[in-house]
Amino acid sequence: MNATEFAPGLVVQRFTPPLQLADYKLIAFDMDSTLINIECIDEIADVVGKKAEVAAITEATMRGEITDFKESLRRRVALLQGVPVAALQRVYDERLRLNPGAQDLVDACKSAGLKTLLVSGGFTFFANRVRERLGMDFARSNLLDEADGQLTGQVAQQHWGDICDGAEKRRTLLEVASLMGVSPAECIAVGDGANDLPMMGEAGLSVAFHAKPKVREQAMVAINQGGLDRLLDLLI
Repeated sequence: MNATEFAPGLVVQRFTPPLQLADYKLIAFDMDSTLINIECIDEIADVVGKKAEVAAITEATMRGEITDFKESLRRRVALLQGVPVAALQRVYDERLRLNPGAQDLVDACKSAGLKTLLVSGGFTFFANRVRERLGMDFARSNLLDEADGQLTGQVAQQHWGDICDGAEKRRTLLEVASLMGVSPAECIAVGDGANDLPMMGEAGLSVAFHAKPKVREQAMVAINQGGLDRLLDLLI
């Protein structure tokens, strides 16, 4: 089925809207540039004058030009060595904003009985705060190692592994669905970058939000204009 513009800036393919929101049981969101307006790692790098260097790696990774996300993240995090931990709070307070429609979409999903999952290649400092702010159920993200009030330039080991990349996002979606006793077909996955494609490929409904071309092409829904709540135009 060819992609169809359902409404200006809202493209659908491989299904006919509307769908029943209540038929889904879990919705998983990427964080940076999906739920929120920034790439947190780029803004942290700005503190030490390395934003352009880090942002270039981020952009190439999200477009799928750098295919090893783990290596890409390690390269970028290494550039953060020596950044004061206090800078993370400044980025959160001064630069991080929820994207339009994020709260409305999360609230609508919760009202319809869905569990909500934030799964991010970004960092726990931001992911846990965003999860709490939006009232979401679960979050998994990367942990920046720190010592003596500064970032060490390393990603810390967690009980599930070290880096939440595309494969880990997919695994987390499937793991949470399994624990809930629901099938991947009853899941929605929302993202913008290449490392979101593995989880989007498993979900019954995949949503690209202001996404890179490669992601828009593969998603069942592409929101190219407006907020995240535009997904609700397709779900009743």
